[in-house]
Amino acid sequence: MLGLSGFCCCCILAILLERPRVISANVGHAWDLPENTFGAAYARFMGSRNFSPDDRPPVRFMETEELAYVAMRAREVHDFWHTLFGLPTNLIGESALKVIEFEQMLLPMCLLSVIGGTARFNQKQRALFFQHYFPWASRAGLQCTDLISVYYECHFHEDLEDVRRRWGIVPAPAPPKPDGM
Repeated sequence: MLGLSGFCCCCILAILLERPRVISANVGHAWDLPENTFGAAYARFMGSRNFSPDDRPPVRFMETEELAYVAMRAREVHDFWHTLFGLPTNLIGESALKVIEFEQMLLPMCLLSVIGGTARFNQKQRALFFQHYFPWASRAGLQCTDLISVYYECHFHEDLEDVRRRWGIVPAPAPPKPDGM
């Protein structure tokens, strides 16, 4: 049975029942996938930054195990979103991804992260973010599928561009070239 987002309703249920974790033991095979796949793109993203999915601290201060899992899942799929949207891990990239996360989940902490991040921008970064990345991220977060409901690990073997198309993901645009270049 397909839900409104075009995903099988059982995908959300499967995530909640199976509680997959984004840890090396579960996603390490991504390194062995063909170059054009979502999984290989994720492996390149993580490897190029010396990131490990095992480095995330546990979620704390949640009232129930279910809430703790959902919060952990949101934290663990964050790097999948970097991969899918083609965003770097610098302050501008993280702030743009927080805009997408806010549009997706409407969590005040995402908006607070954007405010805190942009307060650290210099004038040039602030102009670039608000004129270029913020409008794109707002649209991108609204037009793509419900990202928290995707069982990403089941799509590692699929072509990255096909996955993006199917989920309505528009990668981040390249920054504008400075005038006179």
